[in-house]
Amino acid sequence: MILKGKKVVIMGVRNKWSIAWGAAKSCYDQGAEVICTCAEENLEKVQSLLEELPGAKAYIMGDVSIDENIDKCLDKIKEEHGKIDGILHAIAHANSEDLRNDYVLTSRSGYAHAQDVSSYSLVAIVRKVIEKQMLNENASIVAYTYYGSEKAIQGYNVMGVAKAALEASIRYLAVDLGKQGYRINGISAGPIKTLSAKGIKDFNSILDIVEERAPLHKNVTTNQVGDSTAFLFSEMSSAITGEIIHVDNGFSIVGV
Repeated sequence: MILKGKKVVIMGVRNKWSIAWGAAKSCYDQGAEVICTCAEENLEKVQSLLEELPGAKAYIMGDVSIDENIDKCLDKIKEEHGKIDGILHAIAHANSEDLRNDYVLTSRSGYAHAQDVSSYSLVAIVRKVIEKQMLNENASIVAYTYYGSEKAIQGYNVMGVAKAALEASIRYLAVDLGKQGYRINGISAGPIKTLSAKGIKDFNSILDIVEERAPLHKNVTTNQVGDSTAFLFSEMSSAITGEIIHVDNGFSIVGV
């Protein structure tokens, strides 16, 4: 087990279909002590899921655009678990109208909201854990992104722009964190049927296209993304930082 003795925080679990839940299961299977965060309205649901992972705990993470919410959650985790070895950032949100409408119609407030929650929250969380001295030696941070940050995907719109900013942040954070021996990477997961994916217009057609064109001719699963996350948390990836790793059955390498 590649994570035996490590403690990892999985941020953004919503339900059994969420990619973050796949990561929680993979990390647990690899020996990690799993600590999850979720929105208050999802706490009961997540606690029920964690019955599958004996010893795992869930904590409320309020609106991440408010620093006090991040502080409150991290302080509770530190108080009860001490230092940690890994953090998964699987937090994103955009207003539904900014996904449905043409990108040119994105409102100023909608743009700011998507960037704040989906991108800046990574910077805020990393800064807080450093300030609170929560990271063990050689700790690793992972954030989830998507191919819509690189190419224009119909219906992804402002979220694609936010994910592009997230990926740039990963590179800059890698430089800063490297001074202290910490690593940070991103996983660009292929499309998966999640609650968030329902907000993307014609999402099922995207799944069909990936299955047709990806070199492995199938869609990725939450377990596969979770396994890649566990790898990035482990010492087996100790020389990897600042990277965006595509876990998409090769779809991102294919041209016309």
